[in-house]
Amino acid sequence: MKKRYIYSCLLAGATLFAGCSKNFDQVNVNPTKVSADLFNPNFLMAQAQIQFSNTGYDQLLFQSMWSQALASTYDYYGNGDKYVASGSFQDYKARTWNNGYSATTLIDEMKNLVKGNAAYSNLDNCGTILRVLMLERVTDAYGDIPFSQEGQAKTGIFTPVFDSQKDIYASMLDQLDKACAALDASKAGPTSDLFYSGNVSQWKKLGYSLMLRAAMRLTKVDAATAKTYAEKAYAGGTMASIADNAKVKADYTNGNGNSDAAALLVTDDFREVRWGKTLIDYMKSSADPRVSAVAEISAGTGKTANETKAAGVSTYALQTGMPNGYDLKGGTTDISKAPGYPGTSPADASVSGDAPAPVGKYSRPKFAVYDDRNRYNFLLTYGETELLLAEASFRGWSTGVAATHYANALKADMETLSQFGTTSVDAAAITAYVATHPLVAGTELQQINMEYYVETATVFNFNENWNNWKRSGFPVLTKVSYSNQFATDIPRRCDYPVTLPSTNGANYAAAVAKLSGGDSFTSRIYWDK
Repeated sequence: MKKRYIYSCLLAGATLFAGCSKNFDQVNVNPTKVSADLFNPNFLMAQAQIQFSNTGYDQLLFQSMWSQALASTYDYYGNGDKYVASGSFQDYKARTWNNGYSATTLIDEMKNLVKGNAAYSNLDNCGTILRVLMLERVTDAYGDIPFSQEGQAKTGIFTPVFDSQKDIYASMLDQLDKACAALDASKAGPTSDLFYSGNVSQWKKLGYSLMLRAAMRLTKVDAATAKTYAEKAYAGGTMASIADNAKVKADYTNGNGNSDAAALLVTDDFREVRWGKTLIDYMKSSADPRVSAVAEISAGTGKTANETKAAGVSTYALQTGMPNGYDLKGGTTDISKAPGYPGTSPADASVSGDAPAPVGKYSRPKFAVYDDRNRYNFLLTYGETELLLAEASFRGWSTGVAATHYANALKADMETLSQFGTTSVDAAAITAYVATHPLVAGTELQQINMEYYVETATVFNFNENWNNWKRSGFPVLTKVSYSNQFATDIPRRCDYPVTLPSTNGANYAAAVAKLSGGDSFTSRIYWDK
């Protein structure tokens, strides 16, 4: 991971090259130009992958609770839990934008370095797939964004136009089609790749799986295009097992610790962030064995035990999800007033000065899994891909058998948890669950998308969790009512960063003018109908 710092040093100025480059004369002629001969462009891939995958507070404070997969009584999480501006509101609402473009800039430069160099053709095409992966997240959060003119400051474009999301999706699908076709497993793959260690065949499967996901975003606005590209992705070859999951392992020792874990380990967060009632109630309604693999309550009673960063109790019967929209302020929205409140975890009389823990009986994300600073961040999985294929098949498209894809997904989603390395679901329990939970006629869309909800929540991919809720309508959520809300309903997009009116005012204004409802959290983006 330390290689990630090399490139920024190279760009700092020509004086840095003098002591370490044999090409001093060439560099001195154009001290701002870096080429693949001077710097290995592969290094930029790993840097971009870890940066993009490490989301932390931007998804925890917003998306995770907008979809009601998590809940919190802690004021800092009011942004997501209650739609109330809290903490560094302007900073965090811009994080998806800033993180996405920052990582994309690295890929842009990587592609610039290898442009026209046949030896790096696979790296170039993998870069195209990564760029789509990154900017899809940004456009899905905000709507129209800079896409066609993004990353072109070197050519003098400092105020890029905001492309329509309709055009962005058309371009992304076309780019993925070309990149996947051009990948060649007989040639060298990326040498600094945190997804697949340079396996080009797996990159091709990722590209087609991403094509499928992008196609399915369009089911309500352009079913014909969705069908065309879903079928093309299936024919091209999507992910085939959990070994193909796109994920990045954090590296705490070398300064790349998992940012979700860092957030949750803050004492207030650890004490009050809980799995949402919507999620846990649904999982327990079907006796889902993942409950004990992902959830726990404190091993002791009282406030001290509830703040102790250690493994808890995962007994299935004890797990309870917390409803969104509650606080610890003693009024009508105090958590003690919530329907089905399990009661306060009493103070431990053996601990001096201990106090009760009001949310101590609600389930938190399992400490050993989600608070591991070296844990994986999942970006797209085989199980998600199989669920999307199941839905496409249900719609009558040529993507295989819906029931088979759904069964594959259930098995894969449970097995994927073992890739964290700190939890798992018993193999016999998986087999039994899949056998007793087939796809049922008349409830296919609900089953498929509720499983997508469970899977994306339990791998902590809350960006995708929220996006698929917007697309599918599952789960059916009830908005939170609370005082001083910035949104009148569950947010369906992020406001643009507050800096844009001053840095790219005309293009920002043009984008906002196309939003019904303006630059608001409840305005709908192109595919969200």
